[in-house]
Amino acid sequence: MRAKDDKSKKLMNSMRKLGTIDLEILDLAIKRNGTFNENDLENSGLKRLGVGKILDTLASLKDRKLISLNENGSFSITELARNILWNNNIPTWAKILRLLQIKSCREDEIIKILTISEEEISKDIERLRKNQFVLMEPQRQEEKIVKVYEILSEGIMRIDKTDVEGFENIKFEESKSIEILSIIDKVIKEIQNLEIDKIKKDTIIIKLSNLKTKLEI
Repeated sequence: MRAKDDKSKKLMNSMRKLGTIDLEILDLAIKRNGTFNENDLENSGLKRLGVGKILDTLASLKDRKLISLNENGSFSITELARNILWNNNIPTWAKILRLLQIKSCREDEIIKILTISEEEISKDIERLRKNQFVLMEPQRQEEKIVKVYEILSEGIMRIDKTDVEGFENIKFEESKSIEILSIIDKVIKEIQNLEIDKIKKDTIIIKLSNLKTKLEI
């Protein structure tokens, strides 16, 4: 029992220290089947950071035992790092909360990083939002309206508690209102495909997104 507690604390400490660049490198490792090399870094978006910053981050991740250095100079993600976001035994809702502790994300970013289906991610995000663990805020990015999610204090307290006590203790309030939200999402997607004035289209989408936020679910 003590060993399990120590492992949970170690995982929590590693997760809290994880920064956005750390996440980007670990995500690269996952996308490369667990192992990446200099060429992978050079051909990724991490190139923008410069050699010095990348080397510092790699050294930090290695010191925290989140990556290991292989004999051929490549790096591999460790089990400890996988257990933060990519372990199949961790519920999707918990992965989402852990990810949002590191950074606020669009829904498509969450899907891409966690490599989980859009349907499952959407379902669990709505459950988290309904229980006031996350907040969705519509934002304009690159001339599009996107849904950006951030973790709320209740979500932080809940995921911190479950990291120690287990995931099975969390209880969600289920509601048929989730069906209403799905309908609204479908309407938003249909509006996005309409050939109408862009300003008018964005205005309608924002109103529908705000309606979802105000629903007491």
